[in-house]
Amino acid sequence: MTPFSEWLPDQSALMAASSTVAQNVIADVRGYKPFNSLTAFSGAADNYIRGMATAKTSIGTVQVFAGDGSKIYKQNATTRALDNVSKSGNYTLVSDEKWQFVQFGNDLIAAGSLNHPLQKYEVGASTNFSDISGAPAAKFCAVVRDFVVTANVAYGTADYPYRVRWSQINNGTDFTIGTGQSDIQDIPDGGHITGIVGGEYGVVFLERAIARMTYVGSPLIFTFEKVENRGCNYAGSIASLGPSQIFYLAEDGFFFFNGSQSVPIGAGKVDEFFAKDLGPNFTSRITCSIDPLNQLVMWSYPSTESTGNPDSIIIYNYAVKKWSLARIDHESIGVSLTLGTSLENLANISSTLEGLTTSFDSPAYRGGSFQLSASKDKKLCNFSGTPLDATLETAEFEPVKNGFSLVRSVSPYVTTRGADTAVTVSSAVGTRSRQVSLPTFTPNVALDANNLCNVRSNGRYHRVRVNIAGNWENALGVSTDIVRSGRR
Repeated sequence: MTPFSEWLPDQSALMAASSTVAQNVIADVRGYKPFNSLTAFSGAADNYIRGMATAKTSIGTVQVFAGDGSKIYKQNATTRALDNVSKSGNYTLVSDEKWQFVQFGNDLIAAGSLNHPLQKYEVGASTNFSDISGAPAAKFCAVVRDFVVTANVAYGTADYPYRVRWSQINNGTDFTIGTGQSDIQDIPDGGHITGIVGGEYGVVFLERAIARMTYVGSPLIFTFEKVENRGCNYAGSIASLGPSQIFYLAEDGFFFFNGSQSVPIGAGKVDEFFAKDLGPNFTSRITCSIDPLNQLVMWSYPSTESTGNPDSIIIYNYAVKKWSLARIDHESIGVSLTLGTSLENLANISSTLEGLTTSFDSPAYRGGSFQLSASKDKKLCNFSGTPLDATLETAEFEPVKNGFSLVRSVSPYVTTRGADTAVTVSSAVGTRSRQVSLPTFTPNVALDANNLCNVRSNGRYHRVRVNIAGNWENALGVSTDIVRSGRR
């Protein structure tokens, strides 16, 4: 069997231990698994969604929030609509700004625009967001130790793109400098700040540097140590499991930051492909998120084929250190928790008690389950739909050294989640006789009852493309029936 190996588009196709195409799939230990389509779970916002968040009340009730260019919304637990909970007069975000949310105690705090100070919503009590009096406007925010920390800020009449400013200790709504350990710190030699990650210590990303922010108490409060001369050039491309597990995109590719140094994860694999595929006029639309349940980190971006909205997601399985790609129209990606279901709301699931197949004691009704999320058509969505149509290609191989060969059939190894009629599989063979030529593919041939695609192609170099549609589960590779042939 020729396996569907690791996708390495930056390497030569010939005789590589890699697959040349892995589209609309997720890399696994062996082969690939499907990547599902989107299913909406909310009503629509007024404009495309620029950030999402989930908060919990003190009794554990889940509340879901999202923001667009003019409003912040809270999802209605009954109707699933997105209700406007903005401050009076709403907001004005410029084209490259996105909402960021952090929960600090019972307060959900929102940042993202230099036109508006930090916003506060008391979870379980507030009706609308409101300005935090005396707080800066900020593009980025995080919780570091017992502080709400903002970065790339504006206040007074000036912008400070290289400044970090934090709240009083254990008080995320008071930013009076010099009181309660609230203070500021400039990082003047790394360019603009492009993101911040919180935790036991903070990690500040700048265009040309990464700095670690460590709490030391009075009088310094925090010390700042520059630990990298490489920075993050794309705000929105940072996602983390904590300050020592951060993924980000730099000018020279994809990296993993372990708290002390950056490790390249895309070099020689996907960095060149991504640089060519990324639409250069829409880099502000990049978003990044981690799915810890499936150990995936994903970067959403507009490709060169896009007119502005993201249409691609590059996926890194950090457990097996393999990449794949999805082509799917959307607006942004993020994470959220499922909403709970009240007794009054059960009718939205089933009109009869007999139709409720889940026990009333199930945690499913309480909500709070993690879900990788996205936005599309101004709605919040999750990846719970049917599998996207997938395409996989083997590496290119030369069956007869310095000679020609005839591929007579292909046997793909694809398994199904259910009945075999739920999956459609077809194959094509790409062939070329010179490495300087592009491969020419045969028409797709459907899988027959003997697990064969009776496709024929004559040439020197071959690669097999398999197309999969329907409710499939695993794709491992192909076997080929090949014989020596004469030159054409």
